[in-house]
Amino acid sequence: MLLAIPFPAIDPVLVEIGPLAIRWYALAYIAGILIGWRLMRRLAALPPVAATAQQVDDFVTWAVLGVILGGRLGYVLFYQTDHYLSAPWEALYLWKGGMSFHGGAAGVVLAMYLYCRNQGLSFRRFGDRLTPVVPIGLFLGRLANFINGELWGRVSDVPWAMVFPHAGPEPRHPSQLYQAFLEGACLFVLLQMLVRIPGLRARKGFVAGAFLAGYGVARMIGEVFRQPDAQLGFLFSFPGGGATMGQLLSIPMVLIGLGLMIAARPDPAAEPASARA
Repeated sequence: MLLAIPFPAIDPVLVEIGPLAIRWYALAYIAGILIGWRLMRRLAALPPVAATAQQVDDFVTWAVLGVILGGRLGYVLFYQTDHYLSAPWEALYLWKGGMSFHGGAAGVVLAMYLYCRNQGLSFRRFGDRLTPVVPIGLFLGRLANFINGELWGRVSDVPWAMVFPHAGPEPRHPSQLYQAFLEGACLFVLLQMLVRIPGLRARKGFVAGAFLAGYGVARMIGEVFRQPDAQLGFLFSFPGGGATMGQLLSIPMVLIGLGLMIAARPDPAAEPASARA
């Protein structure tokens, strides 16, 4: 066996009281939602105002439903279709895990569209203030994946490779940490910079497009180091590797994101006075 860094054996369960178990993964979801909610309240108030604080508060419930229902449905459709066709009732077993970011993202987009329509808000402007907080949850979620010892990377001989408890004896890339850095930390910093530029805030859909394109690129890079899902493997193989489901699902995100950025035009009523002078 190649030399490897020992995997830090952190108990996935933070606290267990009788039948009640509080897991790091659940805490990642809760913390991501709470921190994102508080930050979005501040971003929504930046001129031009995208929503009131009360409207942001009310949207949290819609967002949670979109994440859970969309994430679960996406996992069922994209990653375990055959299994759930034979046992469809197990799609309701949320406690057994299995969530798809792409499905969750679609669920939140639908929830946001319905909510903005109901409240008379600009869909694209609201999205510009929501997407910059999403990487917080992505960062915490990837750290939780690492603590759980799941979604590990491919076999590697890099000096920081690790042997994961349920992945065999070979050292592997800690790809969860790569993805936490790219999809979480890097994307968060980039979007926070963009959303604080008045001229870009005036271009409805630009920041949201940057998120979609940025996440898609970060996910495709991260998948290069991540072991493909066992039940799917490589969907398309080519010399030196292949394409994974995560990469294929990210391509439309990149294209839609670039389209939104290109189509974003300055809103004269929202541009700062200095830009109109």
